[in-house]
Amino acid sequence: MKKVLIIALIFGIVSCAPIKVNYDYDKETNFDNYKTYNYYGDMKTGLSELDTKRFLEGIDAKLETLGITYSETPDFFIDIKSTAFQSSQQSSMGVGVGGSGSNMGGGISFGIPIGQSNITRQITIDFVDENLKQLFWQAVSESSYSPNRIPKEREAQLTAIVEKIFSQYPPKP
Repeated sequence: MKKVLIIALIFGIVSCAPIKVNYDYDKETNFDNYKTYNYYGDMKTGLSELDTKRFLEGIDAKLETLGITYSETPDFFIDIKSTAFQSSQQSSMGVGVGGSGSNMGGGISFGIPIGQSNITRQITIDFVDENLKQLFWQAVSESSYSPNRIPKEREAQLTAIVEKIFSQYPPKP
């Protein structure tokens, strides 16, 4: 019971950070035709090996709940790419000094950044029909990222990202 409470607390804290997801898909696609999947063998996710394992396990579990199963002869392949970038400072404090008199004026001003800049991780998931040689669904997520998180927090955030990404799959016509 204690473990469940701790995991729920961590998931709650991590899920407070906004996860933004943009979707795109081929409107001609019949998503009912895709019941089995596999991952590209040469996939370079951009995640650490452990985070890749966590993320793939989350995807496997979610797709299983959607009735889509892993197969050696799949209907489609999944490709995952990830990048992390540092977002710019959003706030600063301005300090100014000035003076005037006898028809003369002058001033000095500068900004002092407040807080620290955030690291944002973007994860792109592509669903590709290899028979047709075309991409038919894509999701691009952006969320805050801290490389210093403990494994439970990393797993909770990756699980939250998977849930958010697949909340709109298959797309509604």
